[in-house]
Amino acid sequence: MPNSLNPLQAVADRWQPSARFVRRASFACVVMAVIIVVTGGAVRLTQSGLGCPTWPTCTEDSLTPTPAMGVNGIIEFTNRMLTYVLCVVVGIAIIAARARSPRRRDLTRLGWAQFWIVASNGIIGGITVLTGLNPYIVAAHFLAATALLTVAVIMWQRSGEGDDAPRDLVARPVRQLSWVLVVSTVLLIVAGTVVTGSGQHAGDASKDVHRIPLDFREITQLHVDLVFIVLGLTVALWFALRAVKAPGGPRRRVVELFAVLMLQGVVGYVQYFNDSPEIVVGAHMFGSCLVWIAVLRAFLSLRDRGEPVTLPSPAAEPEPAALAAAER
Repeated sequence: MPNSLNPLQAVADRWQPSARFVRRASFACVVMAVIIVVTGGAVRLTQSGLGCPTWPTCTEDSLTPTPAMGVNGIIEFTNRMLTYVLCVVVGIAIIAARARSPRRRDLTRLGWAQFWIVASNGIIGGITVLTGLNPYIVAAHFLAATALLTVAVIMWQRSGEGDDAPRDLVARPVRQLSWVLVVSTVLLIVAGTVVTGSGQHAGDASKDVHRIPLDFREITQLHVDLVFIVLGLTVALWFALRAVKAPGGPRRRVVELFAVLMLQGVVGYVQYFNDSPEIVVGAHMFGSCLVWIAVLRAFLSLRDRGEPVTLPSPAAEPEPAALAAAER
């Protein structure tokens, strides 16, 4: 395809970003994914879920909130606008990955995967509003944001690695244990969405907002049980890594995960025994993002894909005259 018809190729012909720039752009996607989760939680916790009562506009007659809608309309509309900021950040990451030399198709694909998840979750968010904050759609909205965070973390990790075939750094049983840890954490996150869907923070002050018909305390106990399972698997993984004399990198990642889990546990207990105050619930949502990031980093650290290939810049190449002089 001619470069004039392929804007990404046209950019790549004129700009070759450094490996550091690509990695920073990938990390920016991780940061924005976390911000989207936290601000989405702020919408719910401030009872602003229906601050803009329709979608894609804020009201039937206005794209933006009106003064009569008050602070709830501003909060909900601001969260919608952050989606566009996220799209810009993801777009920069896609362009940087595409323009990188040598080209890394895996990074480009991961960037585009984020874009389509953002687009899909925007539609889910609209359905959330149009269904009056149906708790099941709200849960899907959060899980889609978690999927975005997952892809962003993988892209961030891959941007600092080579493109070799993955090589396990530990024995297969240890690798399988890490898979069990990942699956258990997924179940923990899903249970957390059910706790939110059956709890007191419906997202809007209206009493007509439907809730998941489950006992809040029972589902919270299940959530706590899963926390202990994840914590136990983390400790087991650390001992397994020591037993097989794994490299220091994976062991550090597991220690980081354990520390994040302990902090998140403290926040969770404060939340439970103080009747779920909004600020603590918000901190708990932020902590859930950190837990998932730490789990993914621990899991991905158990394999090696070599060092990233970096081509010398044209400025660093010797001039032909200098080469001829050296030969003489």
